[in-house]
Amino acid sequence: MKMKQLKFICTALLVVLLSLGVTACKEEIDKSNRYTFTEYTILSYLEEHEQYSEYVQLLRDVKISTLSESTVAQLLSARGHFTCFAPNNDAIHEYLDSLVRKGLLTSASWEGFRDDRQRDSIKQVIVYNSIIDGGDVQYFETSAFKAGGEEISISNMNDRRMSTYRGDVNTDSIYINKYGECPISMQNRDIEAINGRIHEVLQVIAPSNDSMADVLRQWMNEGGSNYTVMARLVLACGLADTLGKIRDEEWEERYLRGQIEDIGDFDSSNPKSGIPPEHRKYGFTIFAETDDVWEAEIGKPAADISVEDVKAYLIGKGFYADATTDENYEDTRNIINFFTTYHILPARISRDKLIIHYNEKGYNWKSSRSYTVATEEFYTTMGKPRLLKVYESFESNGIYLNRFPILRNGRGEYAVENLNVNDYHESGRFQNILGGSLSADENEGILVESNTDATTTTENVINGIIYPIKKVLAFTENVQTQLQRQRIRFDLASMLPELMSNDLRRPLVSYPTGHASYRAFPTSYQYLNDIEIKEGTRFYYLNGLDRNWYNWQGDEFNIIGRYEFIIKLPPVPKAGHYELRLAVQSNSNLRGMCQVYWGPDKNNLPAIGIPLDMRMGGEYRRLKDSTQPSIVGWQSDTGDQEIDDEVDKKMRNNGFMKGPEHYSAVPGSTTTIRAQSDAIRRIMVSADMDPDVTYYLKFKSVLDDELKQFFIDYIEYCAKEVYDNPEESEDIW
Repeated sequence: MKMKQLKFICTALLVVLLSLGVTACKEEIDKSNRYTFTEYTILSYLEEHEQYSEYVQLLRDVKISTLSESTVAQLLSARGHFTCFAPNNDAIHEYLDSLVRKGLLTSASWEGFRDDRQRDSIKQVIVYNSIIDGGDVQYFETSAFKAGGEEISISNMNDRRMSTYRGDVNTDSIYINKYGECPISMQNRDIEAINGRIHEVLQVIAPSNDSMADVLRQWMNEGGSNYTVMARLVLACGLADTLGKIRDEEWEERYLRGQIEDIGDFDSSNPKSGIPPEHRKYGFTIFAETDDVWEAEIGKPAADISVEDVKAYLIGKGFYADATTDENYEDTRNIINFFTTYHILPARISRDKLIIHYNEKGYNWKSSRSYTVATEEFYTTMGKPRLLKVYESFESNGIYLNRFPILRNGRGEYAVENLNVNDYHESGRFQNILGGSLSADENEGILVESNTDATTTTENVINGIIYPIKKVLAFTENVQTQLQRQRIRFDLASMLPELMSNDLRRPLVSYPTGHASYRAFPTSYQYLNDIEIKEGTRFYYLNGLDRNWYNWQGDEFNIIGRYEFIIKLPPVPKAGHYELRLAVQSNSNLRGMCQVYWGPDKNNLPAIGIPLDMRMGGEYRRLKDSTQPSIVGWQSDTGDQEIDDEVDKKMRNNGFMKGPEHYSAVPGSTTTIRAQSDAIRRIMVSADMDPDVTYYLKFKSVLDDELKQFFIDYIEYCAKEVYDNPEESEDIW
């Protein structure tokens, strides 16, 4: 037997013996199948290489959580999929030197701290920021690290998502969190271990805790970024207090004290399928014109461009004619506030989550290398609520804001009698401008830039992300009209900022490792600002990863109990007549019935029609007689558009629609939800709606059986101009 293997066996056995003595541990390390005795674990590799000796000691000192006595060293000797950014001894010494220069230490050693609490905190910062626990899913090799500040898709142990940058000349040079900082060693990277990968870093990863408000103030007062003008605008609108929020401390205290009520597991056979979120963090996303854009538009150096200059520019362009133009910029009716807040979303959304690519027709999130059908998200902005469209397709070659291409959707010029193309790809042309716009090419949209040079950088802070854009973004008359002229589909998760800011929406691993992919939301504390959950309601979010459910983007919300809850709806883009539709995945055994309410006064909502029966699918027959036709009217597509359109028309007359052609149950499949009779849409409301009015949707159970489920995946707005267009009927996508 080789000496290296013998030494490893001795070390492994010693760790096992020591771990048996750990007691009073609420969070246990999974030790099954812990060693193969033929390769290194991450811990054993680090132990055998002297340049990591300081780091190894920290791993032994730091606990994996406040609820556990197990150390991070024990974690890295267990099975799993870990990515370890291991700082060498020089990196740790350099970091301690930097703390001395800041006056936090008296000397560059672990004895130089003023108290044990401060020392333990710094140790935890170094360790937690260096490790990503990929659970049962994945670790990360450097080949997966993208340029341009894109974030790694799984958070580290400090609950922060690291961003990666590549060198402009040597693209093999990789930096963490900021260009030029925390470089990954060129020699010691992608080191294989049986439980993950190791990348040596030449600086300690210790991201700043500055908030969005902190960096905006710094940029406005000191420069140092290419967002000076945007910083002035945002702070002039009085948003510093809002953008300075990092997390809800009351939730933190209640969670740690065990004061968040246990609403029970969603699945009795699946323990911990009802755990609440650990944190309630705040987050923000800003799409910001870079300073060079403003210099070109206004004709002055960015340092000299004032809020008044931007106001004069907007007035000169004829934007927001109904807005006030005084100096009360904190008023949401003010032209500066109206313009600026349209750039801000009240959620921290990483680039990989701006558009969720998961199970759109023909696309597999695990294996696909290029996108298939055009995909879009709609978000509600801060300030006066308005819709912002985020879009990406195979042809777009990037993420765009408010892009309105003509899609090959089997309608209009692409109908059977014309070109007969129905693949939902871009045609190469764009919708005609309708109403006031910024430019003749406005409908081509605004690219969300990647880091391409020193003037185009994505900025990541603890509670937000700033994405650079190179055109002026405005909610013009044309944008409003284009939004009204298309069907608008909201995944419910995209409507809830808390899910995005806390990385709960469509994570790529179960949360946390070993637990089911569910989250439960209490009634005693309103975690979701836009959903009011009444007592007796058991409200769950199921991320659906790899479940092959009939759900758009895979996820769903499922509610049981004597439920009653109210959803605050996004605004419509423009005044008009709209249908409000609800996606229903019916199930005669599991689903229940509820009364639906809708209106502008959430305390006095009128009932809408008869109770919604979620047991009723597309092929439902009231007499349970297979020879009787479906009362819903669902029939499989025949391939004859005239016949299939007639079926769709009959279903609409009954208040039903087939599921869309856009996505499949199984990622990568081309058999879509339109072919599934249990996945249908219900037309809940048909009414005049106003963008200046907030509407609410309430659901209340009408059954005594508290285990019968209410299901919700997505909702749709569809204007009469779309669903009742005599020239071009609504497409099937």
